[in-house]
Amino acid sequence: MSNSVRTVSKVSAIALSTMMLFSPLSAHADLIIYNGQHKTATIALIDAFKEQSDIKVTTREGSSNELAHQIVEEGKRSPADIIYTEESTPLIMLANKGLLSEIDASTLENIPAEYRDEHGQWVGLLARSRVLAYNPELIKEDELPTSVQDLTESEWKDKFAFVKTSGAFQKQLSAMIKLEGRETAKAWLEGLKENGKVYRHNKAALDAVERGEIPFAMINNYYWDSMAREKGADNLNSRLYFMGTEDLGDLVTVSGAAILKSSKNQDEAQAFMAFATSEAGQQILTDKSAQYPLNSKVDTKGLKPFSELTPPNGTLDLGEYSDGKAAIELLQEVGLL
Repeated sequence: MSNSVRTVSKVSAIALSTMMLFSPLSAHADLIIYNGQHKTATIALIDAFKEQSDIKVTTREGSSNELAHQIVEEGKRSPADIIYTEESTPLIMLANKGLLSEIDASTLENIPAEYRDEHGQWVGLLARSRVLAYNPELIKEDELPTSVQDLTESEWKDKFAFVKTSGAFQKQLSAMIKLEGRETAKAWLEGLKENGKVYRHNKAALDAVERGEIPFAMINNYYWDSMAREKGADNLNSRLYFMGTEDLGDLVTVSGAAILKSSKNQDEAQAFMAFATSEAGQQILTDKSAQYPLNSKVDTKGLKPFSELTPPNGTLDLGEYSDGKAAIELLQEVGLL
């Protein structure tokens, strides 16, 4: 190679290095979130984050389990930087497969230790409680059941609604299998099939209670709380009922998020997680979804105090009650799916 060629090559290499150092390539990368949570609240969080950080974020929507299994199939090729799930179980699965990064300690400190992974690979963001929404014109509060097991009795025939395809309902069933045994859970499902009325989704079940079509429905708290915020609680025909007995009817589940180890945008992803767990980020999430923030400094604005919830065994479900496959198999066996 001639000296002139070597000189040109050297100059070109220096120019390229300079361009890389000062070019837009060093700007913030875009983030991709696989989102299994409610889109409206997630987009509100993303918009606020972008305004603060100037980092662009896009989402891919789907069920939490489907998105988690998609990540497993994609492996190191996954375009996702963050996964945000409706339940903690998919995050536990991804952590066990070694697919998640550790979250910054300062971020984890925003959320109490009992609501996050002990190894810091995922963190809870929101919680919701199972409840009964009831119409006091059709049934009085003191006439409501004090356990979901009561619903198998003939006195409840045609008096309640449930959503068999709801992830939260299936989580309730999964918890029953774990805590009370498969045969008890099967008998419960058979009783619900005999006595209850199936609706396609939780909002439809709540609307049926509002119309006086059915006395009460098994739903998550935030469906009613969102409607109450929109219309005013005094303007609704329905009310919320918490059993208050540490029954499975008061099951509290946690949604959370994690950073993928395969992400090429670790710094940006860490920044998003810090915002999502901060007071500002958590306030946006609870304002938009009426779910419980897990940052204890955030105002819950009219929700039943988080400290007064009475989940089974006095603890929130962080995956220990979860076996989605067992729940689906039992629903199929009973003929509900």
